[in-house]
Amino acid sequence: MQNPVSSDLPRRALVTGASRGLGSAIAHALAQAGYDVALVARSLDTLKPIQEKLTAYGIEAKAYAVDLAEMEGLQHRLAAVLADFGPLSVVVNNAGMGYTGPLATMPLGDWQRVMDLNVTSVFQCTQAVVPVLRQGGGGTIVNIASIAAKSAFPDWGAYTVSKAAIVALSRVLAAEERAHGIRVVTVSPGSVNTPLWDTDTVQANFDRSAMLTPEIVAQTVLHTILLPPEAVIEDLTLMPAGGAL
Repeated sequence: MQNPVSSDLPRRALVTGASRGLGSAIAHALAQAGYDVALVARSLDTLKPIQEKLTAYGIEAKAYAVDLAEMEGLQHRLAAVLADFGPLSVVVNNAGMGYTGPLATMPLGDWQRVMDLNVTSVFQCTQAVVPVLRQGGGGTIVNIASIAAKSAFPDWGAYTVSKAAIVALSRVLAAEERAHGIRVVTVSPGSVNTPLWDTDTVQANFDRSAMLTPEIVAQTVLHTILLPPEAVIEDLTLMPAGGAL
């Protein structure tokens, strides 16, 4: 039988990929809602400005440099973050990368790089945080997927597979952790105007002005977190009004 998420849980959250784009927007939304936030990204230099802005909301914000693409020793580094930050009730697995290119000619190393960051790092983060959430009486894990998980876009094969894996991972995790009071939410946005489109692994020419903004997605994520303990949005698709780009 499911144990409802306690309403007395600490308003403390961890966000990965928090230095820019959607991760930064989610961290801001949580801070504005009164959550202390642990900010995780590769570089402290990029996290520090975000940290300073969040503390202006009167909450505690701490920055942690963790390269989630480095599988070796990742569990140990995440455990150190959790030990330093302390109890928390919300985890947002947002870190990830985009990649375009046909499956038939994609180098194996590139495939593995996408899977490591977009899937395996989420798995490892999940293994690190679940014991903490269980010990604290429950909480909410939000995994950021993509509309690509449910649609076939040519040249986005590796990205699509990685995000479909996140959807499946989330469903199984939700079934396993309900009894411990842990809610698992999958948010699958359509195109979002973030720096992902400027990376050297993505070659796409879309109208970015018609995309969702990070702030819109962040408010949607926050809404799923702030639901009453007796309810959960397990799978949410959020699209630009103009449809998939």
